[in-house]
Amino acid sequence: MTTTFNILIVEDNVIIADDLQQIIEDFGYNVPGNVISYEKAVHFLQHHKIDLVLIDINLATEKTGIDLAEYINLNLKIPFIFMTSNIDEQTIGEASKTMPAAYLVKPFDIKTIYTSIEIAVKSFINKQIDDALLREFLFLKKNNLYHKVKFEEIYFIKSDNIYIEIFTKNDQKFLVRNTLKEFIKKLPSNFFKCNKSFIINTNEIERFNLNYVFINNEKISVSKEFKPYLKSLLT
Repeated sequence: MTTTFNILIVEDNVIIADDLQQIIEDFGYNVPGNVISYEKAVHFLQHHKIDLVLIDINLATEKTGIDLAEYINLNLKIPFIFMTSNIDEQTIGEASKTMPAAYLVKPFDIKTIYTSIEIAVKSFINKQIDDALLREFLFLKKNNLYHKVKFEEIYFIKSDNIYIEIFTKNDQKFLVRNTLKEFIKKLPSNFFKCNKSFIINTNEIERFNLNYVFINNEKISVSKEFKPYLKSLLT
């Protein structure tokens, strides 16, 4: 299963909205549409799967972007980013109460747009990963797509400097910026760190001795600390 991030733009200036849509799509995200009002945004959100919303605070309608943010918080629980050219203290104070993922100040800077969206997306995905501990899967990014990966599909995880490589049963490999020490906290109890460079899914051990385990024909050495676990498997 693969999925891409869908971003809705709520901006009453059509030229700005179209330019912003092109920029975001160039980043590799999907923009299924842009709308100009609270009412159209709510209708769109009710009929489409949206993962992130970019909202102009000062919409040219009775209901503002802050009203839309409150609707999102109450009904959808997805992140949103405020856009505004008005950065006065009162506006920011009211907007901050809705807990936006970020602010974009007009005129936009492409690097700032990219950074703000990336932070919002990664924070959302990290929350999904944390929530997945209560389920049986997590989402891992590859080529701008987020793949649903069940824990049982993971063979092993290998450290690669400041990244980790996650090897799965469908011969896919995911590269994640993390450490084994931190990532293992997100995994169920059948995952063990068998040496300083590998976490293994012990359910996938095919054969072993007290020096090595074999998983999917990969020969992985084991540390002294892991050997008692292997001995416990012997009858």
